Amino acid sequence: MAASRDSRPFRPDCRACPRLRRHLTAVRRDYPDYHAAPVAPFGPARSHLLIVGLAPGMHGANATGRPFTGDYAGILLYRTLHEFGLANQPVAESVDDGLRLKGCRITNAVKCLPPENKPTGDEVKRCAPYLRHEIENLPRPGVLLALGKIAHDSVLRILGCKLSAHPFGHAAEHALEDGLILVDSYHCSRYNTQTGRLTTDMFRQVVGRAVELGQD
Repeated sequence: MAASRDSRPFRPDCRACPRLRRHLTAVRRDYPDYHAAPVAPFGPARSHLLIVGLAPGMHGANATGRPFTGDYAGILLYRTLHEFGLANQPVAESVDDGLRLKGCRITNAVKCLPPENKPTGDEVKRCAPYLRHEIENLPRPGVLLALGKIAHDSVLRILGCKLSAHPFGHAAEHALEDGLILVDSYHCSRYNTQTGRLTTDMFRQVVGRAVELGQD
């Protein structure tokens, strides 16, 4: 599936995906205090490191309105970013907690909460112009850190790269065109960390490598 070549800035009022629109309507009914809308990228726009996740978590970004904030996946992510000087504090709880990023930006391949955290291929494709815009704003050289295979595949499709030429693998590095490097990591989800598929040291090493590449 080839992604759209369109590029456009994030739209907080995007309603392009009927299934996601219906799902968010139901979520707002059950959780009236939740953000339950497209979640904007977080961090300085002109950062050398762009971290790409999958989609907002039900009780995390979908609730708070900020990527990886308020859920389990954000614990390891923000703690590690703080260790490398990319965040001013190690904890992300809410949009007004004072957290700031330096030198990195966080976004998702899909900006809205999908049912069961599983976006369809069409939904990923419809959201691609927003991710393309983020990638186009990366200074060169620039580094993309993909958290999981869907994020990895989304980046490659947007850049017109063959997936078979760049297989996903934890800590894998892919030299792409136009001064971009893609680094892969297993997603820092509760499932991956509690099963030991992704350890704290594994994640620290891959983030450190992404930071190093962005400084070359």
